[in-house]
Amino acid sequence: MRLFVSVDLPDDLANAVADLQDEFSDASGLTFTDPEQAHITLKFLGDVDESRLPALESELEMAVDEAAVSPFTVRYGGLGVFPDLEYISVLWLGTETGGDELTALHETIEERTTAMGFEAESHEFTPHVTLARMEHAGGKELVQDLVREREPTVGETRVEEARLTESTLTDEGPEYSTVARYPLAA
Repeated sequence: MRLFVSVDLPDDLANAVADLQDEFSDASGLTFTDPEQAHITLKFLGDVDESRLPALESELEMAVDEAAVSPFTVRYGGLGVFPDLEYISVLWLGTETGGDELTALHETIEERTTAMGFEAESHEFTPHVTLARMEHAGGKELVQDLVREREPTVGETRVEEARLTESTLTDEGPEYSTVARYPLAA
């Protein structure tokens, strides 16, 4: 199973995400993510043997409890790229509010999953929604200009849970399904 832990955007923000992606439609080299599957990845776990699932689910439940994060609001806005504007591999939508809570969740999940033997993150956590991946630099200048000029706000939502999500790779792109839900502290 190819797994990650996420906070998912609600369906009612999918159109706003798609509208934002449309602003980049003339930038060659971008492959856009499905706005219906927009999410913030708290931890990418990769390929996990199904026999490890019960222990993983238990550790994730404890990690979310340990984070002691109550339901909170995330306002999605601002643009960025990884790793930087000179070499763009990912175009993303950031968060204007809720970043501290997302980071707290990431940190406890990271601690518990690395203790289980999952690979540690190699970079600092930045809460973001991936909008597109850049396959070649044909449209790099347009992306650079829009990222520098635009400060969009896409909308906001109440986060009440984290999810363990399975990603199944298909010819049409990844398909996501929820394996488990972890409600935030009441």
